[in-house]
Amino acid sequence: IMVWLRRTTHYLFIVVVAVNSTLLTINAGDYIFYTDWMWTSFVVFSVSQSTMLAVGAIYYMLFTGVPGTATYYATIMTIYTWVAKGAWFALGYPYDFIVVPIWIPSAMLLDLTYWATRRNKHAAIIIGGTLIGLSFPLFNMVNLLLIRDPLETAFKYPRPTLPAYMTPIEPQVGKFYNSPVALGSGAGAVLTVPIAALGAKLNTWTYRWMAA
Repeated sequence: IMVWLRRTTHYLFIVVVAVNSTLLTINAGDYIFYTDWMWTSFVVFSVSQSTMLAVGAIYYMLFTGVPGTATYYATIMTIYTWVAKGAWFALGYPYDFIVVPIWIPSAMLLDLTYWATRRNKHAAIIIGGTLIGLSFPLFNMVNLLLIRDPLETAFKYPRPTLPAYMTPIEPQVGKFYNSPVALGSGAGAVLTVPIAALGAKLNTWTYRWMAA
C-alpha cells in the first residue's frame, strides 16, 4: 500500500508542477501585455519559461526513463494554458489576451537528445538543457509574429487595477537590447543547464523517498 501511495503521490506531484507552470506562464505573460518594455519582458519571459520547462521535463523524463515523456509533460502544460486562455476569452477578453507558449518543440529536442545518447543523463542535462534554452525564445518569437500584437491588445483592453508604473505608455523597442531572441537564447542556454541539473537531482531525491 505504501508503495502504491508513494507512486500515486509522485504522479499527482507531476500534475501539480504542470499546473504551477501554467500559473507562472500567465503571470510572466503579464509583463508582455502590460509594460512598455516589451522586448525586455520577452527576455524575462523566455528565461523563466525555459527554466521551468527544463526542470519539470527532465524530472519527469528521468523518472520514467522513456524518451518522449518530456514532450508529454510539455503537452500537459500546453493544455492547461489553453484552458486558461479559454477561461479569459469566456470572460470577454480578446482571443489573443493570453499567448500560449510554444513548449512542445523544445521538449522534443530534450527527448531527442536523451534518445540519441542512449539515455545518458548527463548528456540530457548539458545538451538537452542547452537546446531548450536556445530554441524556446525562437519558437515563441515566431509564434508572436503570427498573432495580433499583444501590446496593441493591452492598449485596447487595459486592466482596471493596473498600477500606474505598469501602464503602457509607448513601445520602447530596443530599450534594453535590440535582439530579444538572441539575448533570451543566450541567457536561457546558460541558465537552463543548471536548472536541468536541479531537476535531475530532484529525481534522485524522489527515488530515495520512494525506497524509504
